[in-house]
Amino acid sequence: MKIVLSGFYGLGNTGDEAILKAIIDNLRAELDNPEITVFSLSPEQTASDHSVSSVYRGWRHGNKEKIKALRKADLLISGGGGLLQDTYPTKFLFGPLPYYLLIVLLAKLCGTKVMFFSQGIGPVTSNWGKTLMKGLANKADFVTVRDEYSKTYLENLGVTKPETVVTADIVFAFKSDEDTSAYDSLSLTGDERLVAVAPRPWFEHEDAYIAKLAWTLDELIEQRKVTPVFVPMEPPYDTNVSKKVQALMKHADQTKILGEHFTPNQFYNFIEQTDLTIALRLHALIFAALSNVPHVGLSYDRKVESFLKRSGMWKHSFELGSFTKEDLLEQAIYALDNRDAVKQMMAPNVEVLRSEAIRNVDLLREQFLNGGR
Repeated sequence: MKIVLSGFYGLGNTGDEAILKAIIDNLRAELDNPEITVFSLSPEQTASDHSVSSVYRGWRHGNKEKIKALRKADLLISGGGGLLQDTYPTKFLFGPLPYYLLIVLLAKLCGTKVMFFSQGIGPVTSNWGKTLMKGLANKADFVTVRDEYSKTYLENLGVTKPETVVTADIVFAFKSDEDTSAYDSLSLTGDERLVAVAPRPWFEHEDAYIAKLAWTLDELIEQRKVTPVFVPMEPPYDTNVSKKVQALMKHADQTKILGEHFTPNQFYNFIEQTDLTIALRLHALIFAALSNVPHVGLSYDRKVESFLKRSGMWKHSFELGSFTKEDLLEQAIYALDNRDAVKQMMAPNVEVLRSEAIRNVDLLREQFLNGGR
């Protein structure tokens, strides 16, 4: 089977690169020798990292190659991740929403079937975005979404033609290999109580949450003798935010920042070694859940809240704009002091998410291989 993958690939975002690795690994595990081409902003790097064919994803060049790949393909997989949204500026043909839907349209014009794969949908608030969704998203042949909220959101946008099934984020099917490079880079003694911290920039809430996070980390250092380690899932943006948090801390000298050159697998292996993860970044939280590490989330988007509800940790987490530093400290201390109970609570929830993630590929096979569409 010849498959083209379209997503936010080749731009250095750890979460999206983890999505890509999970999709490729699971396609190869479940399908008979699939031929995979990835649309990437860094096609040479993507081809080298994953042993796939890769084509430049943008419109500036490589368009003949994109058309050629789609004409040869049996299926375009759009996703996973939160591709279909207009949080970022969306103009007539510019922005993530027009881009991904135009790739879908191009695939259909080339006679290629389309699957939205393990996607999180929305927000789509502009009139133009809603028009694009109703006009072009309905051209998909089959859809899996990572939460019930996304399915309802699609229906409310008028995307009702393709069958839509709720599964889970494909990163729950992430296949890790042991690699201690990130941990080893920090010159740790092995006795530390590590807290992974995965911040991100976020518009009007950034300064307020940074101050609360800085205070909380200082208190955790004083009260529980932890070593906070910042994990920049999307450098340099997350690294810059991490430094802003450090600048407000009394005990910044007792924190560390991981380097920016690590792979998703290396970040995963580091988070697996921690006692607690505090994060805005969705896939840092997913890595923690997969590793059965207690996690406290600061939700800047419904996708984060939806995940935390499914992992069982929403009652210990917060919306980004509505928490106090004392509340955050209380939940972080609870997760640290009750690690065994929290892990026992999380484990069955994560196992369900893992099986639902694998189901994305099972559904692909049913729909497009085993006498499907």
